[in-house]
Amino acid sequence: GKHRIVIPCLGHFKEEYEKVSKLYMNNKIRTTKYTLWNFLPRNLFEQFHRVANLYFLFLVVLNWVPLVEAFQKEITMLPLVAVLTIIAVKDGLEDYSRYKMDKQINNLVTKVYSR
Repeated sequence: GKHRIVIPCLGHFKEEYEKVSKLYMNNKIRTTKYTLWNFLPRNLFEQFHRVANLYFLFLVVLNWVPLVEAFQKEITMLPLVAVLTIIAVKDGLEDYSRYKMDKQINNLVTKVYSR
């Protein structure tokens, strides 16, 4: 297997350290669920695991069938869009606060003791 090389004082070993350190994961803390690229699809995926949201989606889809149409199509979509938007904003704000906390923790000054 791979062996880990620990170089406490870089000095003239800096090039070797940079080459070797690319093989290992960093130790940064990441508690966020989303990134900018996956926020919308992942959030919608999580929200449609709730039965109430699936029920409203069923009503929206059912209202697009001409024989069953009870209300205007746009009016049926309003409750679902409102709920999805409010929950997405709440989840986004919570995730952003987790991101700020992670950034604060990852940038703490640490002391390294060696013998």
